[in-house]
Amino acid sequence: MTDKHREATGFQEQAPYDESIDLRTDFVMVYGLNDTTAQRIARWREAGYRVHLMTGISWGTYQDYLDGRWDGSDHWADAQTTADGKPILHGQSTDIPYMVPTFSFTEYLVQKLRPIIELGVEGIHLEEPEFWARAGYSESFKREWQAFFKEPWQAPHSSPEAHFRAGQLKQHLLSRSLDRVTSVLRDEALRQGREVRFYVPTHSLLNYTQWQIISPESRLRTLPSIDGAIAQVWTGTSRTPNVYAGRVAERTFETAYLEYGIAQDLTRGTDRRMWFLHDPIEDHPDRTWEDYLANYQRTLIASLLHPGVSRYEVAPWPNRIFNRPYLREGSTERELIPPDTATSYLIAMNSLRDLDQPDVRWDQEGPRIGIALSDTAMFQRWSPGGESGHYDGLQDALALEGREQLHFSDFYGLALPPLFDGQRVAPVQLENVIDTPDALDDVDVLVLSYEFQKPLAPSIHYALAGWVNRGGSLLYVGDGADPYHAIRSWWTGRYETCADHLAEALGADRDGIQSIGKGRVRFLPVRPADFTESPERAAELVTAIRELAEAGGHTWQSTNWLSVQRGPYVIGAVLDGTHVVEGNYLDLLDPGLGIVRRRELGPGQLTWLRDLTYDEEPLLASAGRVVDWASDNGTITFTCEAPKGVQVITALRVPSEPASVSTDHEYDAAAGVLRLRHPGEPSGTRVEIRL
Repeated sequence: MTDKHREATGFQEQAPYDESIDLRTDFVMVYGLNDTTAQRIARWREAGYRVHLMTGISWGTYQDYLDGRWDGSDHWADAQTTADGKPILHGQSTDIPYMVPTFSFTEYLVQKLRPIIELGVEGIHLEEPEFWARAGYSESFKREWQAFFKEPWQAPHSSPEAHFRAGQLKQHLLSRSLDRVTSVLRDEALRQGREVRFYVPTHSLLNYTQWQIISPESRLRTLPSIDGAIAQVWTGTSRTPNVYAGRVAERTFETAYLEYGIAQDLTRGTDRRMWFLHDPIEDHPDRTWEDYLANYQRTLIASLLHPGVSRYEVAPWPNRIFNRPYLREGSTERELIPPDTATSYLIAMNSLRDLDQPDVRWDQEGPRIGIALSDTAMFQRWSPGGESGHYDGLQDALALEGREQLHFSDFYGLALPPLFDGQRVAPVQLENVIDTPDALDDVDVLVLSYEFQKPLAPSIHYALAGWVNRGGSLLYVGDGADPYHAIRSWWTGRYETCADHLAEALGADRDGIQSIGKGRVRFLPVRPADFTESPERAAELVTAIRELAEAGGHTWQSTNWLSVQRGPYVIGAVLDGTHVVEGNYLDLLDPGLGIVRRRELGPGQLTWLRDLTYDEEPLLASAGRVVDWASDNGTITFTCEAPKGVQVITALRVPSEPASVSTDHEYDAAAGVLRLRHPGEPSGTRVEIRL
């Protein structure tokens, strides 16, 4: 667990090195470009980290470009602009706009990043390539429109077609800029005899669509100088409300589970790296410590239920976790992180390094349900009637009025019913079926709709037809009412909707379940959002999916428990009702690392346990990083590294009560578990145990 080469865990931080935020992960992403960057990089490297750099590619402290100090020209015309002519600003800033990635801004980024290569960083992260759906009115965007479409600019919100085309252009510009920056800098690094890897930290396609932002998403797979991505999924994205069974609510666990699911497709089937992000705090500063911890654990468990990924960004901004005060439940006073909360976070962060487990066992081996999601969903986040508002996670979404579109019910109407039925549901990147032969290998039933997205090429349908012929089951849901069916594209003029071409490619009509080769297909002429209206409507969709799955030979079992075992780790969530867990476990969500032999979990409750019967490993869990482990002649020695001042607990399996222990300790004879406690020290606390 001490090898840093795999870069299993890391974090990003803008603050200078401090012992209180030294999480002892494998790598650190030093954030931002300023006069202190070189010094910060050197200091984190001195502390023993592999060092990367992270900066925003669509926004940042780029005032020298905007005000003309860079090349003598004012570049505020490159700011993303709304219909009223106002720039879209990042967060609460007054001079940090989101940028249109023009050629000149891209060249500016290349020059700003060029000196970083000489600082010897191992990776550069260009985070959050973002273009707001409500933008598209700046002079620079109008010029790019003319060059790309070879016709005069149209106001993006003047029609569905104009909005869709604006989205296509925005994605193209972001992808073009990323390609240029990474390709030029990679070449320069190689000419200097260095190797620098390039990554893109990005929200999930699901979240960007829900928040009405355009990003490259699947296009990242086509950029040759990109080495991977960080899936920026956290409480702030996943608590965005949606509708299920007629009720609007935050569903942090379920939404995060779907977000992590689609994010995997950024790298699935490639040799590129993927890290899942967790955030113990989130950007909203006025929630309570109890709220932060509960929602952090919901996203944490959601991520662990996707065993295809075993690398993690354990936190952005540990400085705001460990050194800033927040509210407590029932109090108006802010205080620094409660000791048990800090310990709980660190147990999780250190346990994450051990999740690369080849032995994966699902509690239920039912059919795998895919929900197709296309980049084009980002291009359709507008409806007749004008601008659809702004949401970025900092508002109280449940208090917003008139924001039904934020719920993205066309997607959640398809995804939440089978998920709440306890099925293994994951969104699937639709574009991947074109050039990734195994894109649907992990899917038994694919649910597809073109009422909130469109296929960019007919080859998608030929790929789907091949998959169905080989044994896949496809459920198409849609009534053809979406106005975007009428935009200029490859199907218009010949087919009323793109679903008509899908049926032709399959050789299918629209009646009931039809056999196609070794597979089957069904067309359901219903608006997807209708399945959010009531429990009865949700059950209708579940029935349609179940009938397809059973026709394909799968056994369907409804359950309220979603669970997987990854090596010794048992991860689970109760979707509704109750579930009883029995066995011999160590509770990794308990800051005291208690023993669990029987526990009844209620609705929405989660668990992350270490099975004490799985193996004989002596080190079970720790809130610190255990290094220099040695065991000889009845003596165990090791060093435990942790941020300064936190309460560290370590659980070991030992056969009997030790004769001596160099730290505070307690021995649980019934479980055979020794718990050690000591204050955190980044340089390490030396522990010696004589048995």
